[in-house]
Amino acid sequence: MEKKIYLGTGRRKSSVAQVKMTSGSGKITVNGRDVREFFPYETNVMDLMQPLVATNNEKTFDIDVKVNGGGFTGQTGAIRLGITRALLEYDKVNEESENSYRKILKRAGFVTRDARAKERKKPGLKAARRAPQFSKR
Repeated sequence: MEKKIYLGTGRRKSSVAQVKMTSGSGKITVNGRDVREFFPYETNVMDLMQPLVATNNEKTFDIDVKVNGGGFTGQTGAIRLGITRALLEYDKVNEESENSYRKILKRAGFVTRDARAKERKKPGLKAARRAPQFSKR
């Protein structure tokens, strides 16, 4: 029997994550390494697991992720959105109940892409909004 693959792409800040979700035992690999080995903080792992926890699928799927760009927080957010989109694709194919994953994930705020990114530096300023120190004399 062929395993069905569900795909999802997530973006956050300057990170992009490509998520492949297959039925399995709950193993998550990021760039060929175990998720707990790849991310240094447990909060990052908890953050990217949120969509699976919300839909009670922690031990249902094996997830393989390719992520690049940004730092740990951006990558975690990108993976979380990718997992959410893969779950929505799975839900579209297997409509078991009237209580869809979309409703659960939307209420939790996982479906919307977080568009916040670093603001560009403006001319005459030291950073995006930080002005040079004012000197009266």
